[in-house]
Amino acid sequence: MGPRAALRTKVQSPRATAAEAAGLRWLSVEGGPPVPRVHEASQGTLVIDEIKTGPPNLQAAVTFGRRLAALHLAGADAFGAPPPGGPREATIGMASMVNEPAPAWPEWFASHRIRPYALQAGIDVDEVCARIDELAGPPEPPARLHGDLWSGNVLWGADGQVWLIDPAAHGGHRESDLAMLRLFGCPFLDHVLGAYQEVAPLADGWERRVPLHQLFPLLVHAVLFGGGYRAQALAAARAALRG
Repeated sequence: MGPRAALRTKVQSPRATAAEAAGLRWLSVEGGPPVPRVHEASQGTLVIDEIKTGPPNLQAAVTFGRRLAALHLAGADAFGAPPPGGPREATIGMASMVNEPAPAWPEWFASHRIRPYALQAGIDVDEVCARIDELAGPPEPPARLHGDLWSGNVLWGADGQVWLIDPAAHGGHRESDLAMLRLFGCPFLDHVLGAYQEVAPLADGWERRVPLHQLFPLLVHAVLFGGGYRAQALAAARAALRG
């Protein structure tokens, strides 16, 4: 028997613990990016594997792109569907996030991911919501999303793999994960996206839709931190309308 893996203990709200544990289990799919194993999740205490980190490298980026595509293709029951066993009222970072299943992405995204946070931040996104059907691009089936895929939740492991941590997992549009990855930066991102498209090509016009998908995380940041994030959210809304 080898040495026992190092463990990481997180103390947070019971709701956040339940959501994160369910998300990590749901994101562990064959061929997908590795995620820490959940050892315990109860009463606000989450115990998972500790991931030793190393420097980013090109080969890991290429493999990550392919594995991220496999994760998205694993699918979800519906847009807005929580992971099995996950709470309806979940979290993204320090903000609340409701996972409410819906049959179509555009109206769900407007109703559950744009309007609530725009109202809290005092930002006018009415035109984006009114035009969401034309801005959304071709219909796609619900993808299995990490949901909070910024660079801090993408760990370049000492084992040469790219690991995913701290999800806000739900069923959604795969371009949302990719847009957040671009928003906050990712080493070798062009190679990640190139490898992703080898497995799961993106629909025409996906680059024009990046600001639309970035609007949600920017609104969340505007609610939590205000300041420059309000200006960035407004700029993203204008860019989304330009297409």
